[in-house]
Amino acid sequence: MGFDNMANKDTVEQFLDNNPQFAKEYYDKKVKAEVITAAFNNQVKVKEPTSYKDVSALQEAEFIFELVKEMQGTEPMEKALHKILQRIALLIQADRCSYFGCRARNGVPELSTILFDVTHNSPFNINLVNPNVEIVFPTDMGIVGWTAHSKKAQNIPDVKKDKHFSDFVDKQCKYTTKCMITAPIMNEKEPIGVIMALNKQGANEFSKSDQELFNKYVNFASVVVLLAHTASMWDIESRRSQVLLWSASKVFEELTDIERQFHKALYTVRTYIKCERYSVGLLDMTKEKEFFDEWAIKLGEQEPYKGPKTPDGREINFYKIIDYLLEDKEEIKVIPGPPADHWALVSGLPAYVAENGFICNMMNAAADEYFAFQKEAVDETGWTIKNVLSLPIVNKKEEIVGVATFFNRKDGKPFDENDEQITEALTQFLGWSTLNSDTYDKLNRTEWRKDIAQGMLMYQSTATPNDVQTILVNKFGSGPEDCDQKEMYKLANIPEAKTVELHEFHFSDFPLSEFELIKCGIRCFFELGVVEKFKVPAEILTRWMYTVRKGYRDITYHNWRHGFNVGQTMFTLLLTGKLKKYYSDLEAFAMVAAGFCHDIDHRGTNNLYQTKSLSPLAKLHSSSVMERHHLEYSKTLMEDENLNIFQNLQKRQFETVQHLFEVCIIATDLALYFKKRTMFQKIVESIEGIPEEKEKVNYVSNNATRKEIIMAMMMTACDLSAITKPWEVQSKVALMVAAEFWEQGDLERTVLDQQPIPMMDRNHADELPKMQCGFIDFVCSFVYKEFSRLHTEITPMFNGLNINRGEWRALADVHEAKMKAIEDEKKKLQGGDAQGERRCLKSHSLLLILIFALSPGSHCLPHLFLLPVKMAGRQRRVLSARPPGPSEHL
Repeated sequence: MGFDNMANKDTVEQFLDNNPQFAKEYYDKKVKAEVITAAFNNQVKVKEPTSYKDVSALQEAEFIFELVKEMQGTEPMEKALHKILQRIALLIQADRCSYFGCRARNGVPELSTILFDVTHNSPFNINLVNPNVEIVFPTDMGIVGWTAHSKKAQNIPDVKKDKHFSDFVDKQCKYTTKCMITAPIMNEKEPIGVIMALNKQGANEFSKSDQELFNKYVNFASVVVLLAHTASMWDIESRRSQVLLWSASKVFEELTDIERQFHKALYTVRTYIKCERYSVGLLDMTKEKEFFDEWAIKLGEQEPYKGPKTPDGREINFYKIIDYLLEDKEEIKVIPGPPADHWALVSGLPAYVAENGFICNMMNAAADEYFAFQKEAVDETGWTIKNVLSLPIVNKKEEIVGVATFFNRKDGKPFDENDEQITEALTQFLGWSTLNSDTYDKLNRTEWRKDIAQGMLMYQSTATPNDVQTILVNKFGSGPEDCDQKEMYKLANIPEAKTVELHEFHFSDFPLSEFELIKCGIRCFFELGVVEKFKVPAEILTRWMYTVRKGYRDITYHNWRHGFNVGQTMFTLLLTGKLKKYYSDLEAFAMVAAGFCHDIDHRGTNNLYQTKSLSPLAKLHSSSVMERHHLEYSKTLMEDENLNIFQNLQKRQFETVQHLFEVCIIATDLALYFKKRTMFQKIVESIEGIPEEKEKVNYVSNNATRKEIIMAMMMTACDLSAITKPWEVQSKVALMVAAEFWEQGDLERTVLDQQPIPMMDRNHADELPKMQCGFIDFVCSFVYKEFSRLHTEITPMFNGLNINRGEWRALADVHEAKMKAIEDEKKKLQGGDAQGERRCLKSHSLLLILIFALSPGSHCLPHLFLLPVKMAGRQRRVLSARPPGPSEHL
C-alpha cells in the first residue's frame, strides 16, 4: 500500500512537472489567499535540538523565518537580537553571549552593555540591561574594545595570553573568561556594536567551524541592528530638524529681548529633546566694573573677585535661571538673581562650562567626585539628578552668553553623541540668534541717541520767545501765547507785499536783511490767505519761519537768501503767474512752504561730491542725496508741535501736504528735470489746444499726475529763477554760484585728490560767461519758454532770461576776441615770453568781468570769497564786498 502511494505521488509530480500550465491553473483555483496566510501565521513547533548536527535545514529556515517576522513587527530590536544570541550560544556551545552597543560621550567612544550573559534558554527580561546598571568602558579597554577599535573579528583561545584582555567586567560579574570570540557590527566604516561569545563548553577554545557559524549569525544580527540603527538615525535627524525649525520660528518671533527669545525657543522644542528637565543660566555680559565699584576693593574694604571667569575675562555671574520641568505636570520657573547654592548651580558644572566652553556629558552624576551634584530630591516634586549634559551658548563674537543644562534622558540611558549634536545645534542657533536682539538693541540705542541729538539740535535751531516777539510785538506786557489769534495777526510786524515787491518776478532780496526776509516769508502766507483758512497760529508760523532760516547754513550761495527766493518765486508763479487756478489753497500752502525749505541744511556741495566722499548722507540715501536730506529735515520740523504750521489739518490733509513736500523738494534735483521735460511739454501743447479757459483748468486740476508734473517744473523754475532777475542782480548771484562751485572744486582737488570739472575749477574762472551761456541754452531756456507758452503772465521771466543771455554772450565775445588777439600776437612774437603775455591778458579779461559784476551795488553780496588772479607773474586776490548793513539799504 505504501509503495502504491509512493508511486502515485511520483506520477502526480511527474505529471505536474510536464504540464506546468495545468499546475498553475489548478493551484490558482484550489489554493486561496486565506490558506497561504494561515500557513504563514501558524507557529511551527520545533523540537529543541541538542547539537548542531541535529538541526535540519528546515529547522534553520523556520528560525530565520521567525526572525524576519520579528524584524518586521513592532518588537524592539533587542528582542530579535536576543533570539540570535540564544541561537549562537546553542550552536557553538558557548557558555554565554553578550551584545555591546557603541556610542560616544564628550567626544570619547565607549561601549555599553545592552544584552548581557545570554544563554541558549535565558529569558529576555533578565538579559536586557537596565541603563542604571549598565557596564560602560572605553574602546581602548579589553578585547571587546579592541574589536570595536580595530573593526575586525577576534577568536581568542586563551584570553590570559592576549595583551588586550582586561578583567574589568569579570571582576564586576565574578566570572572567569577563558576563551572568547567577538565580531563588530558595522555601519559602513563605523562600528555600532560588538557581539561576544565566551567559554566553549566541552572544549578549551572555539574551533574554526564555530567561528564560521558565529560569523554567519552575526550577519543576521547586523541586519537587525542596522535596521534599528537606521530608524534611530532617522528619528534623530527628524528631531534635529524639528528643533532647528521650531527654534528658528520662535527666535524670529521675538527680537526685542534675549530672555524671551530663549524662552520661546526652548519651550517650543521641549518635545524633541527627550529629557526630563533642563535649565538655562544667563550670564551677565558686563566686562568692566563701574569705577565707583572698584573703590571698595582698592581701599581693602572688599575682597577682589577670585572666582572663575569666562574666556573673554568676564566674572561668571548668572543673573537669571530659567528652569523647565517636563515630567508629569509641566512647569516653568524663572529665578532672577539665583543664589550660589541653587540646585542648578551648586554642583559647579555650569560655572565650569562657562569658564572653559566645554560640552560636559556625565552619567551617574550623583556619584561624580569632581562636581557636587545634589544626591537627594532637588525640590518638592521629588525629582533627582541622574545624567547631565551641559553646553555653553556662544554668540557670533565667540562670547559665552549662557549655559544650557539637560538632565535625565527619558529612556533612562545616559546622553550620547547624538544628544550632544542635537542640543549643540540648538545652543549654537540660540547663540547666533542673540545677534538679532543685539542688533535690535543697537537700533534702539541709535534711535534714542538720534532723538536726543535731534532734541539738542531743535533747541539750538528753534526760534526763542525773544525771536518771536521781535515780529509779534507784545500787547500790554502780555506774551504771544496769551493773545487772541486775530489780534496776533494785527500785531504782526511784517511788511506789506507791495512795499517789498513780493508779487514781482524781478524781486531782489539784496536790499533786505535776513531778518526782514523772515517777515516777508510770513507775509507770503498771509497773501495766500492760508493762515486764517487753516487756522495757523501766528506764533507757530513765526517760530517755523525763524527755524527754517536757522536751518540754512552760512555758505556762499545755498543759504537762507536762496531758500527765500525760491519760496517767493513759487508764491509769485501762483499769484502773479496765475497758476494758482490749478491748485487748491492747501496745495498752494504746501508748495510755498516746500519752496522755503527746499535747500535747508545744504552743505555747499552737490550730490556727486556727497557720493564720491562717501558721506553719511550718501550712505543713507541712494539717489537725490541732498534733496532727500532737505525733505527729511523739513518733515522733522513738522513732527514738532511747536513748529508744525500744519497742525490743525485733518489727517488726510496732512498726508497730502507731506506728499506734496516730497514732490516739490525731490523735483529740485536737476537729474530728474531732464526726465520730466517731455511730459511737461506735452501737457503745455494739450492746454494750448483747448479753447475754453474752464476746460483748461479742469484738464489740469482734475488730474493729479498733470498737477504734480507742472508743480515739479514750477520748482525747477523757482530754483533757477536767479537767471531771470535783472542783470545787476543776476550777475552777482552767478558769481556767488561760481564761487561755491569753486569751493567744491578745491575740496575735490585737496580731499578727494581728483581734478574737478571746468565748471568747478577756479583756474577756469575766465570761462564763466561762456559756461553761463551754455547753462542757459541747455538747461534754463526750455522751462521758461514753456511756462511762457502756458501762461503769458510768466513771460517776464523768459524775457529776463534772454536779456541776461545777451549780457553773458557779450562778455563771452569780448573774452574770445581777446583770446584770439593773444593767439595772433603769439604767432608774431619771436622768442618772447608769449605764455607770460597770454596769462597777463587773460587775467585782465577776468578782472574786467569781475569789476563789471561787482560794480553796481556790490555791497549786496552776502559772503566774502577770494578769486585768484595772476598778473605779471605775481599772484594777487580780488576780494568781494562784505554783506550790507541796515543803513546801506537806504
